[in-house]
Amino acid sequence: MSIAENIAQVRANIAAAAQAAGRNPGDILLVGASKMNDAAACREAIAAGIDALGENRVQEMTAKLAENAYAGAPLHFIGHLQRNKVRQVVGKAGLIQSVGSPELLDEIEKAAARLELTQDILLEVNIGEEAAKSGFPPAELFRGAQAALEREHLRVLGLMTIPPADASREENLRYFDKVRALFIDINEKLFHNSLRYLSMGMSGDYEDAIRAGATMVRVGTAIFGSRHYV
Repeated sequence: MSIAENIAQVRANIAAAAQAAGRNPGDILLVGASKMNDAAACREAIAAGIDALGENRVQEMTAKLAENAYAGAPLHFIGHLQRNKVRQVVGKAGLIQSVGSPELLDEIEKAAARLELTQDILLEVNIGEEAAKSGFPPAELFRGAQAALEREHLRVLGLMTIPPADASREENLRYFDKVRALFIDINEKLFHNSLRYLSMGMSGDYEDAIRAGATMVRVGTAIFGSRHYV
């Protein structure tokens, strides 16, 4: 199937999951996770109406920016962002989804201040509290959100999470529900219900994520096909 056909199928699945949960499918933003796909594939996804494209790697994102790969769709950075690469992403990606530490907040604030712009971000929640994964542990999310609010050049638009890779479907659902509860809590207490995005769910679980309340899903292989790692 072509990228356009895959996007159509994913949108049909999104619609079914949203309707089953009594939600409007139009409220779900589809991000094409275009890691390891070339500029031509990005352009094909944009032509097929993808809502946004998401990149995991700074070097790959920079190369594809030079090829004008993202013209016509918002660009999100969705991977782990090292502090020494922040300058290459701030002002280039419309939304940085993976902000999960006070130190990263500081670096993004400094880079955005230098450019005299406001950088939109999501706060990443390490919902499984995995030692090898970035993100705010649930107990530290409120403090991290407060810290973000104190930065003049940052704007928090919501939360993002990735459950542990070895979680069962039932465990995944519990993780999604916990992040949804965190989203509601900080939205009411800190953001005056202004948060827009709850980004959770990928190719294998985006329908469950939507039923659990996700407003943004990051879909890669179901759109672009299997990645070939070298």
